[in-house]
Amino acid sequence: MSGMEKRPSRLPRRTREERAYRLVVAGGAFGAVAVVGFVLAIAGVLGWGLPIIAAALALVCGLLFRRTVS
Repeated sequence: MSGMEKRPSRLPRRTREERAYRLVVAGGAFGAVAVVGFVLAIAGVLGWGLPIIAAALALVCGLLFRRTVS
């Protein structure tokens, strides 16, 4: 029994709330940039690189948010 390790402590609730809020804000901003970028790329004003990167970052923020609140 002495070899059992203590469970790692979880982050405090307030810290998890702040992280979730920041992820939602960042994901929303990246999502908006992606949508506007896709529209501008279709119109030929902008290349496809920025909207694809922004969409990928929005997806990552969404996945991290789900992991944070679960």
